[in-house]
Amino acid sequence: MENEKIIQTLRLYAALMELHEENSFKIRGIKNAIFALEKTTHDLQSLSLEELTNLEGLGKSNATKIYDLVHKGTFEDFISLAQKTPKGVVEMMDIKGIGPKKVRTIWKDLEITNKKALLKACIDGKISQLKGFGDKTQDAIKQALLFAEEHKSKFMYMELDQIAADLTKKLQDFLPDCKVSLVGEMRRYMEVIESLQFIVGCNDLTATTHKLSSINFLSHNEEESSPFIWRGTELLAGAKVKIKITEESIFAKQVFLNSLNPEHLKKKDTQGVQLGQLLMKKAFVSEQDFYSEAGIQFIEPEMREGMLEVDKALSNSIPTLIEDSDLKGILHNHCTYSDGIHTLEQMAVYCKDLGYEYLGISDHSKSAFYANGLQENRVREQHLEIDKLNQKLTPFKIFKGIESDILNDGSLDYSTEILASFDFIVASIHSNLKMTEDKATQRLITAIENPYTTILGHATGRLLLKREGYPINYAKVIDACQANNVIIEINANPRRLDMDWRWVIYALEKGVLISINPDAHSMPEYHNMKYGVLMGRKAGLGKNQTFNAFSREEVENHFNRKKAAAL
Repeated sequence: MENEKIIQTLRLYAALMELHEENSFKIRGIKNAIFALEKTTHDLQSLSLEELTNLEGLGKSNATKIYDLVHKGTFEDFISLAQKTPKGVVEMMDIKGIGPKKVRTIWKDLEITNKKALLKACIDGKISQLKGFGDKTQDAIKQALLFAEEHKSKFMYMELDQIAADLTKKLQDFLPDCKVSLVGEMRRYMEVIESLQFIVGCNDLTATTHKLSSINFLSHNEEESSPFIWRGTELLAGAKVKIKITEESIFAKQVFLNSLNPEHLKKKDTQGVQLGQLLMKKAFVSEQDFYSEAGIQFIEPEMREGMLEVDKALSNSIPTLIEDSDLKGILHNHCTYSDGIHTLEQMAVYCKDLGYEYLGISDHSKSAFYANGLQENRVREQHLEIDKLNQKLTPFKIFKGIESDILNDGSLDYSTEILASFDFIVASIHSNLKMTEDKATQRLITAIENPYTTILGHATGRLLLKREGYPINYAKVIDACQANNVIIEINANPRRLDMDWRWVIYALEKGVLISINPDAHSMPEYHNMKYGVLMGRKAGLGKNQTFNAFSREEVENHFNRKKAAAL
């Protein structure tokens, strides 16, 4: 059992304790233990009971719970609370905006034990009548439930990335005489995936269909299947799977047709013919052959969304798309100075070992008290350590940054003197997320207009499949970034991927620089950069507009020019 799973279980245990009004001292103790575990670099499953007990912040009681969790899969106190809690009530605690105490009130006062009944109570206006709730809370619960229902059975790209790759290989091994290709949303690198789709090209459709019915690494849904279309689910994550069986002679055409947004085919080629009409005229041996016939530049699958990609291809202006190997450094990262797991030196050395030229450390600022944000004295302490590490690690360089909270009025939460001490500032919103579009837009623009703001962090605060971002006027925000020489972040955390690639297209048209940032809170999270790269590719991002594809010297010169202009 990995650390993350252990921590998740303990979080649920703490929530159940609150739900059942257990001793507040014990609840505080388990929460302190969770906080300590979030910081540890130890592999908990490999530790003895004595070693767990000696970990700072645990104690013998909590250490025993973790030991039992690793070796037995659960622990006695958790079993006791879970057995007296309806499954639906446990699921209600996942709802954004209500904690265990409010769930208890809903459960006990209205005898509601599942989300379906809770949604009906919201619609009927019963929730707002409960003590401590009101109309705003009722509406927030309702919207959260509707959002969850809309995104049910969907997955983040990251969740199916390796599964899709493994399944492609398994299918090819299972059908060695056929051609197999992953298509659909996964091939287009969509941030949210509804199903895994494959094209199988073969000479005998009936025999291949019959063979697929005996597959043992997928679950077959016979009712939803049809001749030459196999439907079912994969067994690991439970994602829907669709396999279309086609003749090998039209395999390339089917791969192409199933690797684009239908809007792409409405665009016209150099002769004014819609791409969809051209596709019907003849068989093409490859996707490259098709675009060559159309007289336009080749368009990668991830860009085939029916936006500006064909216009750019007509003028041969799609750049060579950004790749992982183009990136020279990693900006927007956290260490143990705020809420990161690894120390500044560990983060720097690992970054260097990965082959990067520079690291931008940007811990949380002082307003983020929940994340151990840096007060001014700790800013100076960190800067001294960075100076020492830069001497030790040269020519690798750590840039002094901060993720400065954008306050409610759009200001940043340090004085001008402190802001000037950083090499760069990532400005982000973390609090008061319930805003109108006008309010959120003006708040961001005010921060962008601060002369010390270097990068706009996760522009809308969205969490994929969990929380919609606050509404903003993207065009106004991007225009403000252009006017104030502010870089826009693609936050590569696979749960964020914010700014949305659809608007990165507009940012690129306006000439705004893009920085692909992992928002890493641990060394392994550097590897999330790949997901930011995929979103950049969807937008048509090349390395010339990718800020962290610039060399160390170029990045340093940019920071210096920005700071000089602010003085």
